[in-house]
Amino acid sequence: MQFRHTGVVKTTESSLVRPGSVVSSAAGAGVPSVRPASAPEGQTRSAVVTLLLEEGPITASDIGTRLGLSAAGVRRHLDALIDAGEARITTPAGAQQRGRGRPAKYFQLTAAGRNRLGHTYDDLAGAAMRQLRMIGGDAAIEAFARQRVNTIVADVEPATGSDAHDVEDAADRIADAFSAAGFSATTRQVGNGVQICQHHCPVSHVASEFPELCEAEQTAFAEILGTHVQRLATIANGNCACTTHVPLSSTRYSNTDSSDKKTPDAQPRVGERPRLRKEPA
Repeated sequence: MQFRHTGVVKTTESSLVRPGSVVSSAAGAGVPSVRPASAPEGQTRSAVVTLLLEEGPITASDIGTRLGLSAAGVRRHLDALIDAGEARITTPAGAQQRGRGRPAKYFQLTAAGRNRLGHTYDDLAGAAMRQLRMIGGDAAIEAFARQRVNTIVADVEPATGSDAHDVEDAADRIADAFSAAGFSATTRQVGNGVQICQHHCPVSHVASEFPELCEAEQTAFAEILGTHVQRLATIANGNCACTTHVPLSSTRYSNTDSSDKKTPDAQPRVGERPRLRKEPA
């Protein structure tokens, strides 16, 4: 039986939910849990995923029986999951052939499919941080936050001086280190300064409750760059990115000697096209 066909509309990602959305049969495995045919597409896909997780490897026929889906409906969902790399065909040990013809195909979730399911890591981390504060107070939270960011920037060489080029290069090194840690960081020139932008934050949910994590990052940035830095936005506060502004010497953009006097030529060039660093693949 061939499951792939050209009439399926491929989707880029499936709607996965936490396990437990399929109501188990009270009478045992022999009685199907029928889902109404009018259920939304996303809910049906989630039910298929839950069966693959809890009872896989499982055949397409068993999925159809348990959920009250037609063979075409089951094929549509399985094809989409396989195309997305979230499910695969397998042959479980001890599987028995049913009648004549080709052996039945069994389906199960892949590692990528499991990773798309909900996790409770944020809840666990938050509970651990609250317990740490209860035991050691705010000082314990601050020490943990500083140790965490120190681990991320452990190999980042600090700026060798106050020259704009040195500071800018150090900002690039910080962005590289945070990208390696999963923050998808870049730098860009804005006016007479450079901004470090973290487009993703793996700990944003925890940081929203414990801003010490963000404060420790800002402190580490200032120490490595050897200059004052300013946090403009954070993902933990609902912004689309964590943005830190780093001022640079005006000589970076002027032909005159360094001077504290502001002239029209030394004014920030608002709206200039930013220079984006290429993020690691």
